[in-house]
Amino acid sequence: MRTGPLTANSAPPLSPPTPPTPGNPEVNPGANPEINSEGTEAIAPPSLTFATYQVQARTTAIYPPETGLLYVALGLCGETGEVAEKIKKMLRDDGGHLSEERRTAIAAELGDVLWYAANLATELGLDLGAIAQGNLDKLASRQARNQLHGSGDRR
Repeated sequence: MRTGPLTANSAPPLSPPTPPTPGNPEVNPGANPEINSEGTEAIAPPSLTFATYQVQARTTAIYPPETGLLYVALGLCGETGEVAEKIKKMLRDDGGHLSEERRTAIAAELGDVLWYAANLATELGLDLGAIAQGNLDKLASRQARNQLHGSGDRR
């Protein structure tokens, strides 16, 4: 992960994070635990919102301002590839069994994916929470219309 002071990048500054409230779509799902693939609850700290993460991730962004958009887009591709690589090695080396060690390593790579996604959103002047909510709304609409299967953005 990147460390050090924030450099002057071309993206507009973000406003301070909004505190979580029941009506705020950025409320962390910590209050409503999800069940992960192993049947256990996955609960994130309730104080972390997408807005807070996006602002804090920006404080560790160090790259040339003139290349910000391209830099973070390529970084996102690279980190996503690292997630896939760890899963591939799970298949090759562990017969498809997900060990706790590999699960932890994948979680670390997913953190890097999230960092790049947050900084890409910032470079584009977008709010990560609004992106997440828009995606959930899109999927709920597709589900209501029985259109989750298939391909294409305009289902």
